[in-house]
Amino acid sequence: MAKAGRKSSSSWKKSLKRKAAAEEIQEAAGAGDGATESGVQPPKAAAFPPGFSISEIKNKQRRHLMFTRWKQQQRKEKLAAKKKLKKEREALGDKAPPKPVPKTIDNQRVYDETTVDPNDEEVAYDESTDEFASYFNKQTSPKILITTSDRPHGRTVRLCEQLSTVIPNSHVYYRRGLALKKIIPQCIAREFTDLIVINEDRKTPNGLILSHLPNGPTAHFKMSSVRLRKEIKRRGKDPTEHIPEIILNNFTTRLGHSIGRMFASLFPHNPQFIGRQVATFHNQRDYIFFRFHRYIFRSEKKVGIQELGPRFTIKLRSLQKGTFDSKYGEYEWVHKPREMDTSRRKFHL
Repeated sequence: MAKAGRKSSSSWKKSLKRKAAAEEIQEAAGAGDGATESGVQPPKAAAFPPGFSISEIKNKQRRHLMFTRWKQQQRKEKLAAKKKLKKEREALGDKAPPKPVPKTIDNQRVYDETTVDPNDEEVAYDESTDEFASYFNKQTSPKILITTSDRPHGRTVRLCEQLSTVIPNSHVYYRRGLALKKIIPQCIAREFTDLIVINEDRKTPNGLILSHLPNGPTAHFKMSSVRLRKEIKRRGKDPTEHIPEIILNNFTTRLGHSIGRMFASLFPHNPQFIGRQVATFHNQRDYIFFRFHRYIFRSEKKVGIQELGPRFTIKLRSLQKGTFDSKYGEYEWVHKPREMDTSRRKFHL
């Protein structure tokens, strides 16, 4: 009985302490809410001292309250500094100094020695002799075969079907258990110029293999963030059969230049501008974002875009010479995370 009485008295004391702390917080919050009932403004809370540390406050509720007040004070100071700077710029007018460029991971990128100069004679020679030269010289027209991994599920099949409406002169064939080494000779015999394979894991597309025929190269990408047409909000009507334009952004290095030329060779060289359709491959921090849009001319001066879908994001895993050969293939480039991802500002495309 004595033990039970001691426990009840200790728990009663703890509850009293909690109530007192809660009342103290409520009083402090009420004091900081502006004018009192008498209409007299309370004195402004003093600024936090430089050595003030919120983590030293042991009471959790009190610590949370003080942290909220500190964040509000920081926000007010930042807003006041912005307003002051804006007034100064308006007063100076044309003599105002240029706005500072914000620091981002993209514009703080580590310089890559393989960055392509468009006026470089060596680059021009390589382009005239590489595997895509016949396409850019308009000697061949692209013919694409799109297939999947073995036993694909509905989402992967629908992605292939929608890709075939984006890429002109592309054909979807089901795998039927054939190995890629057997598919590639059949594609070459039927004069296909490229082979696209969509892999999946757990009923979701997670990989893309792009092989240029007949002599390669072959690129392997990781695929993520796949959105089919029905999953895109405010999408436009289904695309027409017009040949779209193609936009390649930020493929600046020699490796990125090769990947960009691979994507360009999938589409015919003569876009039909009347269709107002554009396919975009945008490279940002080595992630390649694919989007398919249609122009909308709202007036003579205003132009909008409407996404048609599908959309997805891919990241290069390896680039192999020649056609697909997992055992004896020679690789030009392989992504090695532990060796290559040491800096967040180092990019390869």
